[in-house]
Amino acid sequence: MAKVIEGLYYSESHEFVRVEGGFGFVGITDYAQNALGNVVYVDMPEVDDEVTAGEEFGAVESVKAASDLISPVSGTVVEINEALEDTPELINQDAFENWIIKVELSDQSDLDNLMDAKAYAAFCEK
Repeated sequence: MAKVIEGLYYSESHEFVRVEGGFGFVGITDYAQNALGNVVYVDMPEVDDEVTAGEEFGAVESVKAASDLISPVSGTVVEINEALEDTPELINQDAFENWIIKVELSDQSDLDNLMDAKAYAAFCEK
């Protein structure tokens, strides 16, 4: 069973958001990294790029497949996880610690459309 962490928000496309103040740390879930296998590349937006909830913001490539990243929230990218440029496999080691982008949230109500840990765990079991 994939790891699911309480207190995060989850999307049906297997991204998570950890909210701290007005910022959201966005990454892929443990379920997603498990399904992808060994991550070899992460395509990330630039700092100051706008992301929109439900829209693509990058991609994760593994030895098995490439998967688009769909932003669970809208806002401005204020930081990217530069460690992933050289060591994308950090996502396989701990998907929740190794977020992909940090976003200044433009609309907190985006979070209302996401699942909590319990709902996401049930969603993954389907």
